[in-house]
Amino acid sequence: MVFKLSAVLALASLPQAFAHGGVLSYLIAGTKYQGVVPYNTLVGQTSIQRPWLTYNPILNATDPTIACNDDGTSLTLQLTAAGVPAGSSITAYWNQPWPHPYGPMLVYLAQCPGTTCTNVNPSTLKWFKIDQSGLINGTVFAGYWGDGKMIDQNSSWTTTIPASVPSGNYLIRFETIALHSLPAQFYPECAQIQITGGGSLAPTAAQLVSFPGGYSNTDPGLTIDIYSNDAQTQTTYPIPGPPLYGSSSVVTTTTGPTTTTKSTTTTTFTTKSTSSVGTTTTTKTTTSTQPVTSGVAEFGQCGGTGYTGSTTCVSPYKCTYSNDYYSQCL
Repeated sequence: MVFKLSAVLALASLPQAFAHGGVLSYLIAGTKYQGVVPYNTLVGQTSIQRPWLTYNPILNATDPTIACNDDGTSLTLQLTAAGVPAGSSITAYWNQPWPHPYGPMLVYLAQCPGTTCTNVNPSTLKWFKIDQSGLINGTVFAGYWGDGKMIDQNSSWTTTIPASVPSGNYLIRFETIALHSLPAQFYPECAQIQITGGGSLAPTAAQLVSFPGGYSNTDPGLTIDIYSNDAQTQTTYPIPGPPLYGSSSVVTTTTGPTTTTKSTTTTTFTTKSTSSVGTTTTTKTTTSTQPVTSGVAEFGQCGGTGYTGSTTCVSPYKCTYSNDYYSQCL
């Protein structure tokens, strides 16, 4: 009887561990890196991952721990995965089975000042998004989400470090956001990596955010009710956060009297080319005598699931596949 009561009490103390979780390990260039073991003392633990303590989600987009699910400190025995080539892939593994299939997957990088990220507080860094997957197909209510794809991949997510990212020391932030209940549930974890052989394309000011600050509790992608009547037919979802790194304007010019259209790729993959007041639409028209040119500039996005812009690159660049959700002009 005493044994049974003890077992019941032990199970009662751990329901959150079965309901939630986080990134437990990483695979980088063929090497497996063990993450921090939550609920255990951090004394003696060594990992490339920043410490995090519980499986519980973050429920506030402005929580001070939203950057890496910790208070900004490093492990006493903090490691860095050195020599990670730009253009290579990193896989993060969550506890299996991950229980939340409704919501987006996101991956961010933040470059650290100096020669290491150790002891750098992640809330002081500027982050840029290199990967995202929201509503892949179907409706908000019954569709297939990035979170569901992560589950189908044995609770893992593989991202590619863009070849154009400058070399240096970075924190990489894998995040899954669960939308099965409101407020939205945030599950971010960070690891320290050193990128080598990189390019020279720095993120733009519009692509950089701070955490806290990158999200708001009123963002449409975080307040969406996936069980509402509207969700039964809605087939679009605004992924929270800044535009993807590498996204750029698409400019098309033709000979003779023409209309020149500029459209900017955003996180929701929508384009705006006209503005209206009342019932009047204003369209900018220009005349050009230049040869016919059209396409995406170097380093711009030219393909990927959900992408609706041009798939042609300005000569001599070619649209190069990075992953199912991102191709780039290189």
